[in-house]
Amino acid sequence: MSANTYETLNAKVGRRSFMKMAAVATAFGVTSSFASTNVTRKATEEEIKNPFPGSKLVKSICTACSVGCGVIAEVQNGVWVRQEVATDHPVSLGGHCCKGADMIDMVRSEVRLKHPMVKRAGKWHRISWDEAIEGIGSKLESLRQTAGPDSTMFLGSAKFGTEQSYYFRKFAAMFGTNNIDHQARI
Repeated sequence: MSANTYETLNAKVGRRSFMKMAAVATAFGVTSSFASTNVTRKATEEEIKNPFPGSKLVKSICTACSVGCGVIAEVQNGVWVRQEVATDHPVSLGGHCCKGADMIDMVRSEVRLKHPMVKRAGKWHRISWDEAIEGIGSKLESLRQTAGPDSTMFLGSAKFGTEQSYYFRKFAAMFGTNNIDHQARI
C-alpha cells in the first residue's frame, strides 16, 4: 500500500464530525438499554390470537398480476386492516411476491382512483360507469372513422389471464387492427 493511500484511509476526523458520531453512539446506547429493560411487554394470548376484535377473515386473490396468489384479508368494520398469505392456496403455496405483500397499501392508498373521472374545463369530475364506457366507445368509433383502425394501439396487461388475453386480442381484431402489444415489452 502506498503512503498516499494510507493517508487517505487514516483521514483526520474533525471536531464537529467527532461530536456527531459521539451523539449517535450515545443515542444508540441509550435506546439499546431501553430495549433490554421491561419497557415493553409480551402480547397476551388473546392479542396474538385476535389483534383486531370483531374482524373477519376473507379469502381472496391478489390482483397485482395474472398468477392469482392467495391472500387472506382481515376486514374490520368494512376496512381491510391487515393481510396474511393463504398457506393452503394451490397456486402460491403460502407465499407471494413483494407486490402481493404490498397489496393492502395499494387498496388503502389515498391516491387510488375509485370512480371514473373526466376532465372538463381543467377540473376533474366524477362520472358514471355508463357515461365512461359510452364516452370511450364513441371516441374510439370516431377515431376509427376519421383516421382508420390502424391509428390505434391496444396495450395488454400483466393482470390478464389467458381468457382475458384471448378476448382482448379478439376485440382488437374486430376493431380492425393488429396493433396490439403487452405492457411488459415497453
